[in-house]
Amino acid sequence: MTKTYKILGKRGRITIPYELRIKYGFGYNDVVSFEDKADGAIVVRKEKICNHCNTPKVETKETSLLDVLNSLTVSEQKAALRYLVKKLSGSEETDD
Repeated sequence: MTKTYKILGKRGRITIPYELRIKYGFGYNDVVSFEDKADGAIVVRKEKICNHCNTPKVETKETSLLDVLNSLTVSEQKAALRYLVKKLSGSEETDD
């Protein structure tokens, strides 16, 4: 194993080297844990947060947007409509 040196940034951030990310499969949005050892070492570990990630997917009933909207209260439906209108029109303004 070769040793790699990195400098801690102003905000306390550090980048896991590319070679190690590829070798150990670290990717965007992965959950990473840090374990403080008694000897001053820090163990960085990629965590698995899904217990059933490798099991076959079970068929589920498809839900349409209309089903979701119909399950909302009237005020929630109005809020969803306002959000969708703003989102689809490209408007970034909010009136909240």
